[in-house]
Amino acid sequence: MGLITFLSDFGYTDHYIAAVKARILRTAPQTPIIDISHAIEPYNIAHGAFVLNSLFRDFPVGTVHLVAVDSQGSKQDRYLAVQFQDHYFVAADNGILSLIIESQPATMVELPVELPTTFAAKDVLAPAALALATGADLSDLGTGLTDYRQLINRQLRLSDHAITGHVVHVDHYGNLITNISQDSMDAIGHDRPFTVHFARESVQKISKDFTHVDEGDVVCFYNHQGWLSIGINKGHASELLGMYYDSQVNIHFKKI
Repeated sequence: MGLITFLSDFGYTDHYIAAVKARILRTAPQTPIIDISHAIEPYNIAHGAFVLNSLFRDFPVGTVHLVAVDSQGSKQDRYLAVQFQDHYFVAADNGILSLIIESQPATMVELPVELPTTFAAKDVLAPAALALATGADLSDLGTGLTDYRQLINRQLRLSDHAITGHVVHVDHYGNLITNISQDSMDAIGHDRPFTVHFARESVQKISKDFTHVDEGDVVCFYNHQGWLSIGINKGHASELLGMYYDSQVNIHFKKI
């Protein structure tokens, strides 16, 4: 029995999460289902993609990822099952998979929709996830596809002396995670002095963690994935700085 992860924008006040799990467990009660998060901002594809892309590779090869973010959002009511890096994904064809995969999947099929449904996560995605977890071949689940809806992640702007990036995620604590990697900082910076500019603030060093600044002070650090992040020690950086998803962050390196 394979592992299924479950990511959604359902929240925790309704029965939707349990209904999807019940559809799986009614057929195979021993199926392991790991909840990643159900607090994704409603319909926020970028938020869901960031969360799943941050950890899906940490799960065992063969894991099935049931992605129910904006799962009724496809105008064509098209739903996909995809294989990528020895993992499986089932989701609506709303662009979220393109933000996670960022390349052509190894194999991709369109899942059949037998009857019209207002609950595709339960009626379409859950049965597909269970089939894959119990050893079904992806090609047997539906009709093969060669294309799917694609969205484009924000790209860095690089020059000899500057990097322009954006906030791609605000976590539960209000920390601002950018798309500026430590590798890009090293490649452009070459150990030169620099200044990070954002909102009305500027920071001239990268700290190891929050404890390197006083409570209430702004801090820049690399998170566990190597992304430049902005926080406030014991404070909510997003609210206090007025920065949110897509807010711009600029880094200028000293010309030598």
